[in-house]
Amino acid sequence: MTDAPHITATSWLIVGILGITWGGTFMVTEVALTGITPFWLAASRVGFAALLMTGVWAASGFRLFSVPPTRNEKGTLLIIGALSSAVPFSLLCWGQQYVSSGFAGVSMASVALVVLPIAHFTIPGERMTLRKSVGFATGFVGVVVLIGGQAFETTGSTLELPGRLACITAASCYAIGSILLRRLPAANPIGLSTVLLLTGAALTIPVAWLIEGPPPLPAPEILAVMVFLGLVPTAAANFLRVLVVRSAGPVFMSLVNYQVPVWSVVLGALILAEPLPRSLIVAMILILLGVGMTQYDALRRIFSR
Repeated sequence: MTDAPHITATSWLIVGILGITWGGTFMVTEVALTGITPFWLAASRVGFAALLMTGVWAASGFRLFSVPPTRNEKGTLLIIGALSSAVPFSLLCWGQQYVSSGFAGVSMASVALVVLPIAHFTIPGERMTLRKSVGFATGFVGVVVLIGGQAFETTGSTLELPGRLACITAASCYAIGSILLRRLPAANPIGLSTVLLLTGAALTIPVAWLIEGPPPLPAPEILAVMVFLGLVPTAAANFLRVLVVRSAGPVFMSLVNYQVPVWSVVLGALILAEPLPRSLIVAMILILLGVGMTQYDALRRIFSR
């Protein structure tokens, strides 16, 4: 699927929903980690989402591609599944043990900067213009301003450099996975998102078993949190992500990564009564300015109707 991106008001709504959903996931994950190990949390999150989506896919008749996929397309599908969840989830679980949360947040925001030059050469209609480049850089600066000095603090760990490389590699996985997802032929979005989750589960579960041993038996309240993580920010959000990437393109989808740190801070203040940083307003202005510059043409089409 290599047609020019088609950005609509629905695309903007979905990106906004994903920003809020993934921005609030950090709080829920912290609760889950009090009762389960990191790699098994990632594996159970992907595994439950895959199980749920398989049921939905079965109800829709197991439809996937409109025409039988080629061997190369099947291979690409498996690679996307690995890059969309299994590999970055595992890298982040390991890397965040040795880096500051600020650095992890900035590395996730860098997804947009990784996507832009790759999409320029591989996706029709996603050419890198000066305005887009400046817009993405402005949004990235906004994220850095929001997180502040914590983004550059050192943890003092001997494995900090490998940890930082793991976070950056995870961000690159998300970027490359989105590019490849856009280039697949026409497919049923439910089937496509399900296959990606099944691939992720097939990889994350053995990794968790290898690193952390047999799965632990969490307390009922932790199990409920794990079910929520599998249902909302993994299964439902992965389906919405597939819809946006396939229609509006990976560059547009990458705007979610600028929202996530903002919503993480705002929801932390609203729900956990955490103090709002003084830089929030400045950061939001920079991020919104960056989004407006990168998506000026799409916004003009929507509001000129």
